[in-house]
Amino acid sequence: MRVYDFGSGRTDPGSFPTEALAEAASEAVREVGAELVRYPGDMGHLGLREIMAAREAKREGIEVPVEHVALMNGSMQAVTLVAEALMQGSDDIIVTEELTYSGTIGAYKSLGAELVGVPLDEEGMRVDALADTLEQLHRKGTPPRFIYTLTTYQNPTGSMMPKARRLELLEVARHYDAIIVDDNCYGDVHFEGVQEPSLYALDDSPNIIYIGSLSKILGPGVRVGYMVARPPMLARLLDRRHDGGNSVLAASICAAFFRDRLWSHIAMTNAILKDKRDAVFAGLAESVGDICTWSRPVGGMFIWVNFPEDVDRNHLMALCAERNIMVARGRSFHIHYEDVPALRLAFGFASLQDIRDGVPLLGQCIQMARTQASVLA
Repeated sequence: MRVYDFGSGRTDPGSFPTEALAEAASEAVREVGAELVRYPGDMGHLGLREIMAAREAKREGIEVPVEHVALMNGSMQAVTLVAEALMQGSDDIIVTEELTYSGTIGAYKSLGAELVGVPLDEEGMRVDALADTLEQLHRKGTPPRFIYTLTTYQNPTGSMMPKARRLELLEVARHYDAIIVDDNCYGDVHFEGVQEPSLYALDDSPNIIYIGSLSKILGPGVRVGYMVARPPMLARLLDRRHDGGNSVLAASICAAFFRDRLWSHIAMTNAILKDKRDAVFAGLAESVGDICTWSRPVGGMFIWVNFPEDVDRNHLMALCAERNIMVARGRSFHIHYEDVPALRLAFGFASLQDIRDGVPLLGQCIQMARTQASVLA
């Protein structure tokens, strides 16, 4: 029986460059050689750091010194490392969007942090609500350790924060002397429209911590991400690193692969993902256009689908399971696990045909899960 996998944020498997990466691996191992018997240290493989610094400089339009880039074992290591470095053991509050990445929610809660949520709209975190939240926390004597935000292709909603609001966010954070963690792991997964600058590019304060990843343009199994921070913040963060550093093997292979083909590879994968996104839009319009609303992201891998309150969430998930439709339930992304009437559809991994067939099938499930009284009304 077919499986329609719209559950996890993975990119298109057919675009994975198996042969080219195998050639890069052969080149990289010969190039690195006996250096593999050494620990890589806190910063990681210089060649890949140089490529990632150039990647960020080209996209963001600012100089990114390679000595400010530290490689991580996936971007989630950076997400967790920041909390470990900045939390103090009591009154540890982290402010974030009230809907955010489930992995981040789990990581921060497991470390003992209290998450305080800020509502979103179609342009991301509402800065007016952020200002109110920070004011209340400061009045209680419990300022947050930092603000964690996904301003670009937000997970799960797909929202893109415009530059004007980013500048407002920075001004509010500056007023309250708040550290910002700017998680930009989807930055290159861009389909159309303006690519807004990151918070890191808009403010040269050491209080801005920037996170990047290769998971969304290559694959999460590679386990390579990075963190960019200015002194003295970088040293403060790396003081809590005790893993011996990022894999030189993985980093050197990625460096050999991306050295001359970073942007061509990104263009190829983005074209595939855009077609998949558009197919999801078409399937939703066909099947639930009369009862649901959904985000229209210009990048990233997720579409946030809001359905009517009268949809029985448990029944919906049971119907999906019967049909081998994998989706992410809305409550997984709420910082307090509130059962919001929404689903996150990840469109990167499923085939184009599975999207064309599976999204209308999902729409039928949503229609069937509505309570009988509301349908008759």
